[in-house]
Amino acid sequence: MTLGPVGRKMEKLLRDAFAPETLRIIDDSHKHAGHAGAHPEGESHFTVNIVAAAFAGKSLIERHRMVNDALADLPRERVHALSISAKAPGE
Repeated sequence: MTLGPVGRKMEKLLRDAFAPETLRIIDDSHKHAGHAGAHPEGESHFTVNIVAAAFAGKSLIERHRMVNDALADLPRERVHALSISAKAPGE
């Protein structure tokens, strides 16, 4: 599935912040159509899988905070749910 404008902005923000070895963003919005928090245009539920050196030595909570901080410019009324897998290389 091709990312829309919100997903593409998410990708740019994460690439700029972390220069990741691996970055995969999945728009899961279609799985939540009609649910509370689902935006009519989609792009409300995402999964992020990212591998970057910046996460080395960081706890799970620290990694999630880092990703959320990097995505602070995203419109909060659009992104209802974000599942994050953030790992350091070799994990």
